[in-house]
Amino acid sequence: MHDCTPKVQVLAFDIFGTIVDWHGSIALEMLQRYPQVDGDAFALAWRAGYAPAMARVMSGAQPWTLIDDLHRQILDGILPQFGLAHMGDEERAQLNLVWHRLIPWPDVVAALTRLKSKYILCTLSNGNLNLLTRLSKQAALPWDCILSAETFQAYKPDPRTYGGVARVFNVAPAQVLLAATHHDDLAAARACGLRTAYIERPLELGAKHPKDGRPQAGNDLHARDLLALADLLGC
Repeated sequence: MHDCTPKVQVLAFDIFGTIVDWHGSIALEMLQRYPQVDGDAFALAWRAGYAPAMARVMSGAQPWTLIDDLHRQILDGILPQFGLAHMGDEERAQLNLVWHRLIPWPDVVAALTRLKSKYILCTLSNGNLNLLTRLSKQAALPWDCILSAETFQAYKPDPRTYGGVARVFNVAPAQVLLAATHHDDLAAARACGLRTAYIERPLELGAKHPKDGRPQAGNDLHARDLLALADLLGC
């Protein structure tokens, strides 16, 4: 990575898991609102519907649908199994907005502030623009630009998302580095010519389900968190 670092101009970041603790945030919300529900299981069940829902959209089985609306569809589907089928529409809508209130990992704001001194920072998330903007506002995330699957009308890992970042900033794909904690996301980005950095988030799925953060071949960088990434990039 050292020989190409000066060429990288844009750092793009996955959001759910890499920047914010979706599992811990949802589990905490459930503890506060519905303490009788297993928040760990609820968070995992909600997230489990994410990839199949996006697949329906990208296959054409369902028209283009924002993640906020997909989250609501998934939520409606899982409420009965957690004894919450009685929940009214307004209550469901408020719970669905937990995705706008997700809490960033402790290292995030300080690290992004350091990285911003040298690079253009943007999101590259399947979250829709409204979700990402409100989440970033409440968490004080210092982006230069918010890019979303909504921007490109395609969900990751569609190549249009990764190539879209380079086109937006008028740079070569190799001048964009994607930082993410998901190997499939990084592999798809590399296939489009982007540089990649794996960020360890061992507690993404909760303390009961630690992730294996060992390095995998292909990434330009491997960092325990974003502060370590900032160190590696000389910020």
